[in-house]
Amino acid sequence: MSNEQRAPARLRWARLRFSIIGPLLAAPPERGELRSRLEELAGKSWRHPTTGESIRFSRATLERWFYQARSASDDPVAALERKVHGHAGTRPTLSEPLRQAIHLQYRQHPRWSYQLHRDNLLALAERDSSLGPVPSYGTVCRYMKEQGLLKQRRRRRRRGDGDEPAPAPREMRAFQVSHVHGLWHSDYHVGSRKVLTPAGQWQSPVLLCFLDDRSRLVCHLQWYLAETAETFVHGLCQAILKRGLPRSLLTDNGKPMTAAESEQGLERLGVIHWTTLPYTPEQNAKQERFWGQVEGRLLAMLEGERELTLPLLNQATQAWAELEYNRRQHTELGQSPLEQFLAGPDLGRPSPSSEALRRAFRMEVQRQQRRSDGTITVEGQRFELPSRYRVLSRPTIRYARWDLSTVDLVDPRTGRHLCTLLPLDKEKNADGRRATLEPVVTQIAPRPPAGIAPHLQKLMADYSATGLPPAFLPHPGEAQPSAPSDSEDNQEEKT
Repeated sequence: MSNEQRAPARLRWARLRFSIIGPLLAAPPERGELRSRLEELAGKSWRHPTTGESIRFSRATLERWFYQARSASDDPVAALERKVHGHAGTRPTLSEPLRQAIHLQYRQHPRWSYQLHRDNLLALAERDSSLGPVPSYGTVCRYMKEQGLLKQRRRRRRRGDGDEPAPAPREMRAFQVSHVHGLWHSDYHVGSRKVLTPAGQWQSPVLLCFLDDRSRLVCHLQWYLAETAETFVHGLCQAILKRGLPRSLLTDNGKPMTAAESEQGLERLGVIHWTTLPYTPEQNAKQERFWGQVEGRLLAMLEGERELTLPLLNQATQAWAELEYNRRQHTELGQSPLEQFLAGPDLGRPSPSSEALRRAFRMEVQRQQRRSDGTITVEGQRFELPSRYRVLSRPTIRYARWDLSTVDLVDPRTGRHLCTLLPLDKEKNADGRRATLEPVVTQIAPRPPAGIAPHLQKLMADYSATGLPPAFLPHPGEAQPSAPSDSEDNQEEKT
Protein backbone atom coordinates (compact mmCIF):
# COMPACT_ATOMS: atom_id res chain seq x y z
CA MET A 1 0.00 0.00 0.00
CA SER A 2 1.43 3.40 -1.02
CA ASN A 3 1.70 6.44 1.23
CA GLU A 4 -1.18 8.08 -0.68
CA GLN A 5 -3.48 5.12 0.04
CA ARG A 6 -2.55 5.14 3.73
CA ALA A 7 -3.56 8.81 4.07
CA PRO A 8 -7.03 9.54 5.54
CA ALA A 9 -9.89 10.04 3.09
CA ARG A 10 -10.29 13.70 4.08
CA LEU A 11 -6.65 14.33 3.21
CA ARG A 12 -6.83 12.46 -0.11
CA TRP A 13 -9.84 14.57 -1.15
CA ALA A 14 -8.09 17.77 -0.08
CA ARG A 15 -5.02 16.87 -2.13
CA LEU A 16 -7.15 16.16 -5.20
CA ARG A 17 -9.13 19.38 -4.88
CA PHE A 18 -6.00 21.46 -4.28
CA SER A 19 -4.23 19.86 -7.26
CA ILE A 20 -7.17 20.90 -9.47
CA ILE A 21 -7.65 24.52 -8.37
CA GLY A 22 -4.11 25.12 -7.11
CA PRO A 23 -2.84 26.37 -10.51
CA LEU A 24 -5.60 29.01 -10.43
CA LEU A 25 -4.20 30.30 -7.14
CA ALA A 26 -0.61 30.30 -8.38
CA ALA A 27 -1.52 32.12 -11.63
CA PRO A 28 -4.87 33.93 -11.10
CA PRO A 29 -6.86 34.43 -14.31
CA GLU A 30 -7.54 37.86 -15.66
CA ARG A 31 -10.84 39.57 -15.04
CA GLY A 32 -13.63 37.72 -16.87
CA GLU A 33 -11.52 34.62 -17.60
CA LEU A 34 -12.34 32.65 -14.43
CA ARG A 35 -15.50 31.10 -15.90
CA SER A 36 -13.73 29.85 -19.02
CA ARG A 37 -10.85 28.42 -16.96
CA LEU A 38 -13.29 26.60 -14.68
CA GLU A 39 -15.25 25.22 -17.64
CA GLU A 40 -11.98 23.95 -19.09
CA LEU A 41 -11.21 22.13 -15.83
CA ALA A 42 -14.77 20.80 -15.68
CA GLY A 43 -14.22 19.08 -19.04
CA LYS A 44 -11.29 17.08 -17.74
CA SER A 45 -11.41 13.72 -15.97
CA TRP A 46 -9.76 13.06 -12.64
CA ARG A 47 -9.00 9.94 -10.66
CA HIS A 48 -11.27 9.28 -7.68
CA PRO A 49 -9.09 9.37 -4.51
CA THR A 50 -10.78 6.27 -3.04
CA THR A 51 -11.96 4.04 -5.88
CA GLY A 52 -9.46 5.15 -8.52
CA GLU A 53 -12.20 5.47 -11.16
CA SER A 54 -12.49 8.38 -13.58
CA ILE A 55 -14.62 11.25 -12.28
CA ARG A 56 -15.57 14.76 -13.36
CA PHE A 57 -16.64 17.84 -11.40
CA SER A 58 -19.04 20.56 -12.45
CA ARG A 59 -18.05 24.19 -12.90
CA ALA A 60 -20.11 25.24 -9.87
CA THR A 61 -18.25 22.72 -7.68
CA LEU A 62 -14.86 23.87 -8.90
CA GLU A 63 -15.87 27.51 -8.39
CA ARG A 64 -16.88 26.78 -4.80
CA TRP A 65 -13.51 25.08 -4.14
CA PHE A 66 -11.66 28.01 -5.68
CA TYR A 67 -13.25 30.61 -3.41
CA GLN A 68 -12.88 28.36 -0.35
CA ALA A 69 -9.13 27.99 -0.94
CA ARG A 70 -8.63 31.64 -1.81
CA SER A 71 -10.40 32.90 1.31
CA ALA A 72 -8.31 30.61 3.55
CA SER A 73 -4.89 32.04 2.77
CA ASP A 74 -3.31 30.54 5.90
CA ASP A 75 -4.13 26.92 5.08
CA PRO A 76 -6.01 26.42 1.79
CA VAL A 77 -5.54 22.64 1.89
CA ALA A 78 -7.37 22.38 5.24
CA ALA A 79 -10.23 24.49 3.82
CA LEU A 80 -10.72 21.89 1.06
CA GLU A 81 -10.84 18.91 3.41
CA ARG A 82 -14.03 16.96 3.89
CA LYS A 83 -15.72 17.97 7.11
CA VAL A 84 -15.72 15.48 9.97
CA HIS A 85 -19.18 13.99 10.45
CA GLY A 86 -20.97 15.22 13.56
CA HIS A 87 -21.55 11.61 14.70
CA ALA A 88 -17.91 10.60 14.22
CA GLY A 89 -16.79 8.55 17.21
CA THR A 90 -20.22 8.57 18.93
CA ARG A 91 -21.56 5.17 17.67
CA PRO A 92 -25.29 6.15 17.54
CA THR A 93 -26.24 2.60 16.49
CA LEU A 94 -25.39 1.39 20.01
CA SER A 95 -28.26 1.97 22.42
CA GLU A 96 -27.58 2.75 26.04
CA PRO A 97 -28.85 -0.65 27.31
CA LEU A 98 -26.61 -2.34 24.75
CA ARG A 99 -23.61 -0.32 25.90
CA GLN A 100 -24.25 -1.41 29.48
CA ALA A 101 -24.56 -5.02 28.35
CA ILE A 102 -21.19 -4.76 26.57
CA HIS A 103 -19.49 -3.40 29.69
CA LEU A 104 -21.10 -6.03 31.93
CA GLN A 105 -20.18 -8.83 29.55
CA TYR A 106 -16.59 -7.59 29.32
CA ARG A 107 -16.23 -7.47 33.12
CA GLN A 108 -17.37 -11.07 33.29
CA HIS A 109 -15.29 -12.30 30.34
CA PRO A 110 -12.33 -9.97 29.71
CA ARG A 111 -10.46 -12.65 27.70
CA TRP A 112 -13.18 -13.19 25.11
CA SER A 113 -12.50 -12.18 21.51
CA TYR A 114 -14.48 -9.32 19.97
CA GLN A 115 -16.30 -11.79 17.70
CA LEU A 116 -17.38 -13.90 20.68
CA HIS A 117 -18.63 -10.77 22.46
CA ARG A 118 -20.80 -9.85 19.48
CA ASP A 119 -22.17 -13.40 19.10
CA ASN A 120 -23.32 -13.37 22.72
CA LEU A 121 -24.78 -9.88 22.28
CA LEU A 122 -26.89 -11.24 19.41
CA ALA A 123 -28.17 -14.01 21.66
CA LEU A 124 -28.95 -11.51 24.43
CA ALA A 125 -30.80 -9.24 22.00
CA GLU A 126 -33.06 -12.13 20.94
CA ARG A 127 -34.08 -12.67 24.55
CA ASP A 128 -34.28 -8.99 25.55
CA SER A 129 -35.83 -6.65 22.98
CA SER A 130 -34.91 -3.56 25.05
CA LEU A 131 -31.30 -3.90 23.92
CA GLY A 132 -32.26 -3.03 20.36
CA PRO A 133 -30.52 -4.26 17.21
CA VAL A 134 -26.87 -5.28 17.48
CA PRO A 135 -24.67 -3.43 14.95
CA SER A 136 -21.93 -4.99 12.85
CA TYR A 137 -18.80 -6.61 14.18
CA GLY A 138 -16.68 -3.61 13.16
CA THR A 139 -18.84 -1.18 15.12
CA VAL A 140 -18.75 -3.31 18.27
CA CYS A 141 -15.00 -3.84 17.91
CA ARG A 142 -14.25 -0.12 17.46
CA TYR A 143 -16.48 0.85 20.38
CA MET A 144 -14.83 -1.62 22.75
CA LYS A 145 -11.36 -0.44 21.75
CA GLU A 146 -12.31 3.21 22.22
CA GLN A 147 -13.66 2.44 25.68
CA GLY A 148 -10.51 0.59 26.67
CA LEU A 149 -12.28 -2.80 26.69
CA LEU A 150 -9.30 -4.59 25.21
CA LYS A 151 -8.89 -8.32 25.12
CA GLN A 152 -6.74 -9.38 28.04
CA ARG A 153 -4.06 -11.95 27.57
CA ARG A 154 -3.37 -14.80 29.88
CA ARG A 155 -0.20 -14.33 31.84
CA ARG A 156 2.43 -16.84 30.95
CA ARG A 157 4.17 -18.66 33.71
CA ARG A 158 7.82 -17.87 33.79
CA ARG A 159 10.44 -20.58 34.07
CA GLY A 160 13.61 -20.63 36.63
CA ASP A 161 18.60 2.12 -10.54
CA GLY A 162 16.68 0.06 -12.88
CA ASP A 163 16.11 -0.23 -16.63
CA GLU A 164 13.80 2.76 -17.02
CA PRO A 165 12.64 3.76 -20.51
CA ALA A 166 14.13 6.94 -21.92
CA PRO A 167 11.77 9.93 -21.71
CA ALA A 168 10.16 11.11 -24.93
CA PRO A 169 11.71 14.30 -26.38
CA ARG A 170 9.74 17.45 -25.62
CA GLU A 171 9.92 20.99 -26.94
CA MET A 172 11.61 23.62 -24.77
CA ARG A 173 9.99 27.02 -24.21
CA ALA A 174 10.87 29.87 -21.86
CA PHE A 175 8.25 30.70 -19.26
CA GLN A 176 7.58 33.20 -16.47
CA VAL A 177 4.68 33.30 -14.01
CA SER A 178 2.50 36.39 -13.82
CA HIS A 179 2.80 37.09 -10.07
CA VAL A 180 5.53 37.40 -7.49
CA HIS A 181 5.50 34.41 -5.08
CA GLY A 182 3.55 32.47 -7.71
CA LEU A 183 6.51 30.09 -8.19
CA TRP A 184 9.84 29.56 -6.45
CA HIS A 185 12.79 27.59 -7.81
CA SER A 186 15.06 25.55 -5.56
CA ASP A 187 18.12 23.40 -6.13
CA TYR A 188 21.51 22.34 -4.72
CA HIS A 189 24.87 23.20 -6.27
CA VAL A 190 28.24 21.65 -5.42
CA GLY A 191 30.79 24.45 -5.08
CA SER A 192 34.13 24.43 -6.90
CA ARG A 193 35.97 25.57 -3.76
CA LYS A 194 36.51 23.38 -0.73
CA VAL A 195 36.16 24.63 2.82
CA LEU A 196 38.22 23.81 5.89
CA THR A 197 36.16 22.10 8.59
CA PRO A 198 36.85 22.44 12.35
CA ALA A 199 38.28 18.90 12.22
CA GLY A 200 41.00 20.13 9.86
CA GLN A 201 39.62 18.39 6.76
CA TRP A 202 38.83 19.85 3.34
CA GLN A 203 35.28 19.22 2.17
CA SER A 204 33.22 20.37 -0.82
CA PRO A 205 30.19 22.43 0.32
CA VAL A 206 26.78 22.49 -1.37
CA LEU A 207 24.77 25.67 -1.92
CA LEU A 208 21.00 25.64 -1.43
CA CYS A 209 19.12 28.48 -3.12
CA PHE A 210 15.48 29.61 -3.37
CA LEU A 211 14.77 31.90 -6.32
CA ASP A 212 11.50 33.72 -7.16
CA ASP A 213 10.50 33.01 -10.77
CA ARG A 214 9.01 36.38 -11.78
CA SER A 215 11.51 38.72 -10.10
CA ARG A 216 14.60 36.41 -10.02
CA LEU A 217 15.03 37.57 -6.42
CA VAL A 218 17.15 35.36 -4.17
CA CYS A 219 14.81 34.58 -1.29
CA HIS A 220 17.53 32.73 0.61
CA LEU A 221 20.76 30.86 -0.11
CA GLN A 222 23.13 29.08 2.23
CA TRP A 223 26.09 26.69 2.07
CA TYR A 224 25.94 23.33 3.85
CA LEU A 225 28.21 20.34 4.21
CA ALA A 226 25.53 17.81 3.26
CA GLU A 227 22.55 17.58 0.91
CA THR A 228 19.84 16.23 3.21
CA ALA A 229 16.20 16.81 4.03
CA GLU A 230 17.25 18.55 7.23
CA THR A 231 19.31 21.18 5.38
CA PHE A 232 16.56 21.62 2.78
CA VAL A 233 13.92 22.31 5.46
CA HIS A 234 16.39 24.51 7.36
CA GLY A 235 16.96 26.71 4.31
CA LEU A 236 13.32 26.73 3.21
CA CYS A 237 12.11 27.90 6.63
CA GLN A 238 14.56 30.81 6.51
CA ALA A 239 13.37 31.76 3.01
CA ILE A 240 9.72 31.74 4.18
CA LEU A 241 10.54 33.80 7.29
CA LYS A 242 12.34 36.37 5.11
CA ARG A 243 9.96 36.71 2.14
CA GLY A 244 6.65 35.00 3.04
CA LEU A 245 4.81 31.93 1.79
CA PRO A 246 4.85 31.19 -1.95
CA ARG A 247 2.09 29.49 -3.87
CA SER A 248 4.22 26.79 -5.52
CA LEU A 249 7.77 25.42 -5.50
CA LEU A 250 9.70 23.77 -8.34
CA THR A 251 12.51 21.32 -7.50
CA ASP A 252 14.12 18.26 -8.98
CA ASN A 253 13.43 14.73 -7.76
CA GLY A 254 16.25 14.64 -5.21
CA LYS A 255 15.77 12.80 -1.95
CA PRO A 256 15.85 15.96 0.22
CA MET A 257 13.00 17.52 -1.78
CA THR A 258 10.88 14.36 -1.98
CA ALA A 259 11.34 13.32 1.65
CA ALA A 260 8.15 12.83 3.65
CA GLU A 261 8.95 15.77 5.94
CA SER A 262 9.43 18.11 2.97
CA GLU A 263 6.38 17.05 0.97
CA GLN A 264 3.99 16.92 3.92
CA GLY A 265 5.29 20.25 5.26
CA LEU A 266 4.69 21.99 1.92
CA GLU A 267 1.24 20.44 1.79
CA ARG A 268 0.31 21.71 5.27
CA LEU A 269 1.46 25.20 4.27
CA GLY A 270 -0.62 25.14 1.09
CA VAL A 271 2.37 25.20 -1.28
CA ILE A 272 2.10 23.22 -4.53
CA HIS A 273 5.22 21.09 -5.01
CA TRP A 274 6.22 20.67 -8.65
CA THR A 275 9.08 18.36 -9.64
CA THR A 276 10.96 18.39 -12.92
CA LEU A 277 10.89 15.47 -15.32
CA PRO A 278 13.82 13.04 -15.07
CA TYR A 279 16.91 14.12 -17.01
CA THR A 280 15.43 17.57 -17.82
CA PRO A 281 17.42 20.20 -15.89
CA GLU A 282 16.29 22.81 -18.43
CA GLN A 283 12.95 22.96 -16.60
CA ASN A 284 14.81 24.66 -13.75
CA ALA A 285 16.91 26.79 -16.12
CA LYS A 286 16.62 30.01 -14.08
CA GLN A 287 18.26 28.25 -11.16
CA GLU A 288 20.93 26.72 -13.36
CA ARG A 289 21.85 30.13 -14.81
CA PHE A 290 22.19 31.52 -11.32
CA TRP A 291 24.96 29.01 -10.54
CA GLY A 292 27.07 30.63 -13.28
CA GLN A 293 27.00 33.95 -11.41
CA VAL A 294 27.87 32.22 -8.15
CA GLU A 295 30.95 30.62 -9.69
CA GLY A 296 31.90 33.55 -11.95
CA ARG A 297 31.54 36.38 -9.44
CA LEU A 298 31.18 35.19 -5.84
CA LEU A 299 33.69 32.35 -5.72
CA ALA A 300 36.02 34.22 -8.08
CA MET A 301 36.32 37.01 -5.51
CA LEU A 302 37.31 34.43 -2.87
CA GLU A 303 40.26 32.99 -4.79
CA GLY A 304 42.74 34.88 -2.60
CA GLU A 305 41.36 33.33 0.61
CA ARG A 306 43.39 30.18 1.11
CA GLU A 307 41.81 28.91 4.34
CA LEU A 308 38.14 29.29 3.44
CA THR A 309 35.73 28.14 6.15
CA LEU A 310 32.00 27.52 5.98
CA PRO A 311 30.99 30.49 8.23
CA LEU A 312 33.18 32.86 6.22
CA LEU A 313 31.76 31.53 2.95
CA ASN A 314 28.17 32.03 4.17
CA GLN A 315 28.91 35.59 5.37
CA ALA A 316 30.37 36.52 1.99
CA THR A 317 27.48 34.84 0.15
CA GLN A 318 24.79 36.72 2.09
CA ALA A 319 26.51 40.08 1.51
CA TRP A 320 26.94 39.42 -2.23
CA ALA A 321 23.33 38.25 -2.71
CA GLU A 322 21.63 41.08 -0.79
CA LEU A 323 23.84 44.02 -1.81
CA GLU A 324 24.85 43.08 -5.35
CA TYR A 325 22.74 40.44 -7.04
CA ASN A 326 19.32 41.50 -5.72
CA ARG A 327 20.08 45.20 -6.37
CA ARG A 328 21.89 44.92 -9.68
CA GLN A 329 19.97 45.46 -12.93
CA HIS A 330 18.91 42.22 -14.57
CA THR A 331 19.53 42.17 -18.33
CA GLU A 332 16.28 40.33 -19.12
CA LEU A 333 14.04 42.23 -16.69
CA GLY A 334 15.45 45.71 -17.35
CA GLN A 335 15.49 46.40 -13.61
CA SER A 336 16.88 44.85 -10.47
CA PRO A 337 15.28 41.73 -8.98
CA LEU A 338 14.41 43.69 -5.84
CA GLU A 339 12.56 46.36 -7.84
CA GLN A 340 10.68 43.72 -9.80
CA PHE A 341 9.85 41.93 -6.55
CA LEU A 342 8.41 45.07 -4.93
CA ALA A 343 6.50 46.10 -8.08
CA GLY A 344 4.37 42.93 -8.00
CA PRO A 345 1.66 41.86 -8.52
CA ASP A 346 2.10 39.74 -5.42
CA LEU A 347 0.51 36.45 -4.34
CA GLY A 348 2.60 36.04 -1.21
CA ARG A 349 1.12 35.17 2.16
CA PRO A 350 2.38 36.15 5.61
CA SER A 351 4.96 33.80 7.08
CA PRO A 352 3.91 31.56 9.99
CA SER A 353 5.92 31.64 13.18
CA SER A 354 9.16 29.72 13.44
CA GLU A 355 7.51 27.23 15.80
CA ALA A 356 4.65 26.66 13.36
CA LEU A 357 7.14 26.06 10.55
CA ARG A 358 9.09 23.61 12.69
CA ARG A 359 5.93 21.62 13.42
CA ALA A 360 4.77 21.75 9.79
CA PHE A 361 7.80 20.01 8.29
CA ARG A 362 7.26 16.65 9.96
CA MET A 363 6.16 13.28 8.67
CA GLU A 364 2.89 11.78 9.92
CA VAL A 365 2.89 8.07 10.77
CA GLN A 366 1.20 5.61 13.11
CA ARG A 367 2.94 3.58 15.76
CA GLN A 368 1.86 0.65 17.93
CA GLN A 369 1.53 1.53 21.61
CA ARG A 370 2.97 -0.92 24.11
CA ARG A 371 0.24 -1.74 26.58
CA SER A 372 2.75 -2.76 29.23
CA ASP A 373 4.25 0.70 29.83
CA GLY A 374 2.40 3.07 27.46
CA THR A 375 5.32 3.82 25.13
CA ILE A 376 5.90 3.89 21.38
CA THR A 377 9.08 3.37 19.39
CA VAL A 378 10.20 6.02 16.90
CA GLU A 379 13.42 5.49 14.93
CA GLY A 380 14.69 3.08 17.59
CA GLN A 381 13.89 5.46 20.48
CA ARG A 382 11.02 5.06 22.95
CA PHE A 383 8.61 7.85 23.87
CA GLU A 384 6.09 8.00 26.71
CA LEU A 385 2.39 8.70 26.13
CA PRO A 386 0.26 10.40 28.81
CA SER A 387 -2.00 7.95 30.61
CA ARG A 388 -5.15 9.62 29.27
CA TYR A 389 -4.20 8.35 25.78
CA ARG A 390 -3.54 4.76 26.85
CA VAL A 391 -6.65 3.49 24.98
CA LEU A 392 -5.10 4.44 21.62
CA SER A 393 -3.78 1.23 20.11
CA ARG A 394 -2.12 2.95 17.12
CA PRO A 395 -1.61 6.65 17.90
CA THR A 396 -0.87 9.07 15.04
CA ILE A 397 2.32 11.09 15.50
CA ARG A 398 4.39 13.65 13.60
CA TYR A 399 8.16 13.90 13.84
CA ALA A 400 11.27 14.83 11.91
CA ARG A 401 13.89 12.14 11.58
CA TRP A 402 16.72 14.57 12.32
CA ASP A 403 15.10 15.95 15.51
CA LEU A 404 13.85 13.32 17.97
CA SER A 405 13.90 15.63 20.99
CA THR A 406 10.09 15.91 20.75
CA VAL A 407 7.31 14.08 18.94
CA ASP A 408 3.82 15.49 18.36
CA LEU A 409 0.68 13.43 19.02
CA VAL A 410 -2.12 14.50 16.63
CA ASP A 411 -5.77 13.67 16.02
CA PRO A 412 -5.92 11.46 12.89
CA ARG A 413 -9.37 12.80 11.92
CA THR A 414 -8.70 16.55 12.16
CA GLY A 415 -4.87 16.74 12.30
CA ARG A 416 -5.11 18.84 15.50
CA HIS A 417 -2.09 18.81 17.81
CA LEU A 418 -2.93 17.00 21.06
CA CYS A 419 0.28 16.97 23.07
CA THR A 420 4.06 16.71 22.84
CA LEU A 421 5.72 13.38 23.61
CA LEU A 422 9.12 13.32 25.29
CA PRO A 423 11.72 10.55 25.17
CA LEU A 424 11.60 7.85 27.81
CA ASP A 425 13.74 8.84 30.80
CA LYS A 426 14.46 5.64 32.73
CA GLU A 427 16.64 7.36 35.32
CA LYS A 428 13.84 9.79 36.19
CA ASN A 429 11.36 6.92 36.44
CA ALA A 430 13.68 5.13 38.88
CA ASP A 431 12.55 7.36 41.77
CA GLY A 432 9.64 4.99 42.39
CA ARG A 433 6.89 7.61 42.26
CA ARG A 434 3.92 6.59 40.14
CA ALA A 435 0.74 8.58 39.57
CA THR A 436 -2.64 6.91 40.03
CA LEU A 437 -4.29 6.09 36.74
CA GLU A 438 -7.45 8.10 36.29
CA PRO A 439 -10.24 6.13 34.57
CA VAL A 440 -10.72 7.06 30.94
CA VAL A 441 -14.33 5.84 31.14
CA THR A 442 -16.62 5.03 34.05
CA GLN A 443 -15.25 1.95 35.76
CA ILE A 444 -17.60 -0.65 37.29
CA ALA A 445 -16.55 -3.38 39.67
CA PRO A 446 -16.07 -6.75 37.94
CA ARG A 447 -18.58 -9.50 38.54
CA PRO A 448 -18.14 -13.29 38.31
CA PRO A 449 -19.53 -15.09 35.25
CA ALA A 450 -23.22 -15.97 35.66
CA GLY A 451 -23.95 -19.50 34.47
CA ILE A 452 -23.72 -20.64 30.89
CA ALA A 453 -23.08 -17.94 28.30
CA PRO A 454 -26.17 -16.81 26.35
CA HIS A 455 -24.78 -17.89 23.00
CA LEU A 456 -24.04 -21.42 24.25
CA GLN A 457 -27.50 -21.62 25.85
CA LYS A 458 -29.02 -20.75 22.49
CA LEU A 459 -26.95 -23.43 20.74
CA MET A 460 -27.99 -26.07 23.30
CA ALA A 461 -31.65 -25.08 22.97
CA ASP A 462 -31.49 -25.23 19.18
CA TYR A 463 -29.87 -28.67 19.34
CA SER A 464 -32.54 -29.97 21.72
CA ALA A 465 -35.26 -28.63 19.44
CA THR A 466 -34.06 -30.94 16.65
CA GLY A 467 -35.20 -34.00 18.61
CA LEU A 468 -31.98 -35.88 17.97
CA PRO A 469 -30.39 -37.90 20.77
CA PRO A 470 -27.08 -36.72 22.24
CA ALA A 471 -24.26 -37.43 19.81
CA PHE A 472 -22.10 -39.21 22.33
CA LEU A 473 -22.06 -42.45 24.39
CA PRO A 474 -21.48 -42.13 28.11
CA HIS A 475 -18.53 -44.00 29.52
CA PRO A 476 -19.44 -47.12 31.53
CA GLY A 477 -17.67 -45.71 34.57
CA GLU A 478 -19.74 -42.53 34.56
CA ALA A 479 -22.98 -42.18 36.52
CA GLN A 480 -25.97 -43.13 34.35
CA PRO A 481 -29.66 -42.53 34.90
CA SER A 482 -31.36 -45.58 36.45
CA ALA A 483 -33.47 -47.68 34.10
CA PRO A 484 -37.13 -48.34 35.05
CA SER A 485 -37.83 -51.77 36.77
CA ASP A 486 -40.03 -54.56 35.43
CA SER A 487 -42.73 -53.95 37.97
CA GLU A 488 -42.83 -50.36 36.99
CA ASP A 489 -43.01 -51.35 33.29
CA ASN A 490 -45.90 -53.79 33.97
CA GLN A 491 -47.70 -51.21 36.03
CA GLU A 492 -47.33 -48.70 33.22
CA GLU A 493 -48.68 -51.24 30.71
CA LYS A 494 -51.66 -51.93 32.91
CA THR A 495 -52.31 -48.30 33.32
